[in-house]
Amino acid sequence: MAEARPLSFVMAAGGTAGHIEPALNIADELRRRLPNARITVMGGERGLEATLVPARGYDLVTVPAVPMPRRPSTDLLQVGPRVKAAVALASLALDRVHADAVIGFGGYAAVPAYLAARRRKIPLFIHEANAKAGVANRLGARFTAHRYENFPGSLRGARHVGMPLRPAIANLDRARQRSTGRAFFGLDPHAPVLFVFGGSQGAQSVNEALAAALPTLRAAGVAVLHAHGARNSPITATDPWYVPVAFIDRMDLAYAASDLALCRAGAMTCAELTAVGLPALYVPLPIGNGEQRLNASPIVAAGGGVLIDNANLNGASLTNSALLLLQDERSLAEMSLSAKGMGVRDASSQLVDDVLAVLGKGLA
Repeated sequence: MAEARPLSFVMAAGGTAGHIEPALNIADELRRRLPNARITVMGGERGLEATLVPARGYDLVTVPAVPMPRRPSTDLLQVGPRVKAAVALASLALDRVHADAVIGFGGYAAVPAYLAARRRKIPLFIHEANAKAGVANRLGARFTAHRYENFPGSLRGARHVGMPLRPAIANLDRARQRSTGRAFFGLDPHAPVLFVFGGSQGAQSVNEALAAALPTLRAAGVAVLHAHGARNSPITATDPWYVPVAFIDRMDLAYAASDLALCRAGAMTCAELTAVGLPALYVPLPIGNGEQRLNASPIVAAGGGVLIDNANLNGASLTNSALLLLQDERSLAEMSLSAKGMGVRDASSQLVDDVLAVLGKGLA
């Protein structure tokens, strides 16, 4: 009797880390439970997936991303043929890996995978990370009842499970790891620490505000851990209370070392900060469809963060907001508890439980 082949899963995500990272976190959970499973990531030809996916040890299959014009234009006439060609390629890829399930996380590169799963009658699961669902997931949600969301009410008919996180983040005990984190980055073991980051590429406006605020923060005894981005330069290389890094691989230790964050309000950032209970000054990205403001608003309303408009971010506003909290341990502790109350740590296990149940594999 022939042995049953391992299950095959296709993660559909592309473009930005906000789509790719939760896909990889679910892939990790599937691999932990089913070590022999075949896991493939289907993404676009130009996004960050080309770097992030191989680095995590997964096979990447690319298909053309087909952006949907938001306004009437001649490009609209080309959408039909482009989608048809991309879906054909995605369908062949699903056949090649014998896909048993497609798990999608949005981005235009996910659209062909969603349509191909529908064509091949393969179970489709969709997770929406942002408070405002994107075009791709709104389309894909029409083809499946297996919908999940990070923010309640973002995707019609979805189950709220939170954001799939890396185990190092989901299981982090900030207090226990505080000294380890500070030693790792060379930070003062006793000073209040402000952690400044603007996403994987850094954020120019955030960096400029910090440069203006740094002398006052330093005079007040505040240490700064600054992830300035690979394309940007550190503010200074001589102040031992200022620790610049281009990119942080150990975000768990950065969170553990810090008392307050200054950051954008991407969905993954908001999910990680609330999961670990780190208060933050959120500066939503001023472009796009406003999803970053929507991501941060519930946290701010619950008392776990402060919202600063990008237009109002400067040295003075950063200094005032940061020192108001860092010099008040009680308020900072209350904010930490409020942030943690908004966090969800077990999204990966919840979603994978459902996937395996649908496929008839119980909770293996």
